[in-house]
This record gives sequence, structure tokens and C-alpha cells, in this order.
Amino acid sequence: MGYLPRDLLMNQGFVRRSCQALRQIASELASAPPLLVGVATPNPSEMGRPLFNSAVLLKNGEVGPAFHKTLLPTYDVFDEDRYFEPAVGPQILELNGWRLGISICEDVWNDRDFWQRRRYHQDPIEMLAESGAQAIVNLSSSPFIVGKQILRERMLSHMAQKYSLPVAYVNQVGGNDDLIFDGRSCVFDREGRLVARAKGFREDTLIVDLGMGDQARSSGTVAEDDFETEAEIWHALVLGVRDYVSKTRFSKVLLGLSGGIDSALTAAIAAEAVGPENVLGVLMPSRYSSGGSVDDSVELARNLGIHTLTLPISDIMQTYDGVLADAFRGRAADVTEENIQSRIRGNLLMALSNKFGALLLTTGNKSEISVGYCTLYGDMNGGLAVIADLPKMMVYRVSRWRNRAKADIPEAILTKAPSAELRPDQRDQDSLPPYDLLDQILELHIEQCQSAEDIIASGYDQDTVRRVLRLVRMAEFKRKQAAPVLKVTSRAFGTGWRMPIVRQE
Repeated sequence: MGYLPRDLLMNQGFVRRSCQALRQIASELASAPPLLVGVATPNPSEMGRPLFNSAVLLKNGEVGPAFHKTLLPTYDVFDEDRYFEPAVGPQILELNGWRLGISICEDVWNDRDFWQRRRYHQDPIEMLAESGAQAIVNLSSSPFIVGKQILRERMLSHMAQKYSLPVAYVNQVGGNDDLIFDGRSCVFDREGRLVARAKGFREDTLIVDLGMGDQARSSGTVAEDDFETEAEIWHALVLGVRDYVSKTRFSKVLLGLSGGIDSALTAAIAAEAVGPENVLGVLMPSRYSSGGSVDDSVELARNLGIHTLTLPISDIMQTYDGVLADAFRGRAADVTEENIQSRIRGNLLMALSNKFGALLLTTGNKSEISVGYCTLYGDMNGGLAVIADLPKMMVYRVSRWRNRAKADIPEAILTKAPSAELRPDQRDQDSLPPYDLLDQILELHIEQCQSAEDIIASGYDQDTVRRVLRLVRMAEFKRKQAAPVLKVTSRAFGTGWRMPIVRQE
């Protein structure tokens, strides 16, 4: 199942089964080396929250002592204070002549000399060092964010050097719901030198001898890694899609192919994640669809090796027009008719999803979802929003990065003006500011939490800023009904976004 279990922790049967599974694992690994396993353990006290977030020692077929987490985050996607009681005092494991300081995830993220502002008043690592720990072990489920590993390694290196202690950081890998865990477990020697790093975005094993002193530098393997932003995003989204599909017990996916960059990148990610033979791209041209969009979609599908199906919607549009003619008499065509087209496509995609038992992937990007340039029960239909945490300009960057290895995305898709093609000669820029400008304003507001006044003071046009932020507020009700969004930035429209629908500013 993985992290985060969220309100499953309120289910006493779930907690009991977790402890039973722990005993079974201990029995099956009786002849294996000692093992630390993360699990929720009951708090026997009559006070406080009912559980601890724990690392439990399995040794010689037995379940040994538990070591509890001290710092319980409640920001972004975390809500640990809802379930867990914090540890009191340093958590030391005596094992094979070593005094190992055991910490869990957040416990390493509060060093007074590394952070300008700390979230917590105590530092568990400082307490472990003062208690005579000879090495620090950290069990983590640290969600992926672009650029985070570089920060992690800087922080852990500083910590190892500061306390003159080896630091072993063990991170989860895989996807769970909207969260992606990139692995990249790593070890630093007492001088803060990186001596081992596991592979990113895949399971891996590191064997490191912390007792080798200066020779520890050669005792592990430092896996090659690509910290380029586009590379990290690509690998994270492929992993996120692969695990979401498999863990929800699907084997196939489908998506609408519009001839635009968003559906093209989503299709490329899906083909890499589950295999092109398990991806269906659906073309649904209308009377407003350009021949180029259809041709580009066909070329993309051929390049990727995915299956396609074409379902024209012009006749269905005419049927809607006829049924609604009397009700709409005297009223000019507007966004209503555009949304009907999107909802026709959404209904067709959901019908295919139901009939074929395939997971429908939505293809909207973060810029569109931020300002509501998307249709409820239309293009927002689906079970997973693959690129909904990528601003539009980043969609282009990742697509071009992908094409460096294999030019599957046709150049025409990369260079054409973005359009929903819901009316003649429509362009996104008819309704929105240019995407490069829009993305800058959205980044300042969403990820940096800046107000309209702050952004305007930075030099952005006042009318544009206030219009964009108004669109963001108005679209909240849509985002509440959106598919889960794979998180790759510091602030995604998922479990970490907690905005009210009804508000006045």
C-alpha cells in the first residue's frame, strides 16, 4: 500500500493487520540480517494520539523494539499530527556494537544551522548526537519535488559533517495516489562526503560498510543521476502513471488525442509507463478540428506505437443543437456550445473506459486548471491527471527533452499555436494571457503564495494580475472535482491544496 495511509490509520483492523504482517515478515526473514521496517504502532498510553509512526527492528525471526518519529508535519500533503503521538527523547538502537540514532523522515529536516527558519523547536538529530549515536539512520517517505534531491544531499552532507557522524538516508520509491517517491537513498561519511546513492525512480539495493572509516568512500555505489528539471519530471511522471495504473488494478489506459501538445506528452508518458500496446488514443474530430490536428495525432500515435480509434462528433453536435434549439431560441452561441463539444468527448471517453476496462487519463496542464480553462464532465473526465502539475511552458520543455532521445512528438505539435478548437480559428490566447506570462504570474501566486499586490509590485500589469487571480479563485469548484493530480512541484492541486470554494477577497 505504502505511504501515506491517511485515515486508514483510524481503522483499528488496518492497524492490527499491519502488526500481523510485521510478525509474518519477521518470521520469513528469520535468517536474514536485522531489518528496520516502517509501520504504525499503537500508543499504549491513555493520553495522546492513538499511534506512533515507528521504525521496528526485525531480528532473528522476532519483532523487536520500536523507534518513534519525533517531528510530525502538518503542511502540504502531510497531516501526521492527526494520527500520531510524537516520540519523547532520543531513539537509540544498540546493534552489533553500534549505537545507531534512528530517525524518521521529517526528523532530519530541522537543523538550526541549515535552515533560516525552522518549523519545530527541537532537533531530533542534535539529541541523537548528544546521546552518543555513532551513526544516523533515517527511514523516509519523502515525496518527490523537482530539485529536491539536490537539497536533500546538501542538507544530509551538512549534517554528517556538523556532527562528524555517518548518515544513512533510506527513501521510499514508487507512486501512491498523487504522490511520487523517487528513492535515491544515499549515505554520507563523517566528513559529509557522498559515498553511496541508489538509483532514482526505481528499486535498488545499497550495501555500505559504515565501519570502514576513510575507505567508506569506496564501499558503496554512487548511481549516476540526471538532475535536469525536464529529466526528473519525465521519470517521475512515468513512475507515477505506472504505479497508479498497476495499484488500481488496471492494465490498459486511454486518452483523447487532440493534436495538441498536452495530449501528445500525456500519450508519450503513458506509452513509456505501461507499454504502447496498452495505450489507446481516441481521435474525436468535429467540424472545427483542423486537418493538421488529425494528421498530427495519427503521426504521434504511429511514432509511439499506440492504438487509435476515431469517433467523429459532428453528427452528435447537430443532435444536441436540435434538441436544445427551442430552449436556446433568441440566445447567441457562446461558451455553452463549446462546453457541449467537450462533454460529448468526455462521455465517449468514459464509455470506452467502462467498456474496455481501461483507465482514462486526463490531459490538462496546470496553467489551464489554475484558471479554469477546462470543462467539468468534459475534458476533465478521467481517473488520473498526468500533467496537471506542469505549467504549459514546462509541458513544451519536457516534450522537447523527450524528443532529444526519440523524436516521437511531431514538430508541428510543438510549434502550432495552442487551441481548444471549439470554434472557428480559436486560439488559447484569445481568452488567456500568453502562456509564458500566465505561468510566471501563476508561479508567484500558487507556489510562492504571493498576493495580487505583491505580484503587481514586482512589475506585472495590474489588470492582468487581478484578472488571472480572479480566474484562479473562480475555478476552485472545478479543481475540487478533478482527477488526482501527480505532484511534481512544491504546490500541486492535490491533497496539499486546501482552499475554500466560497471566499471573498
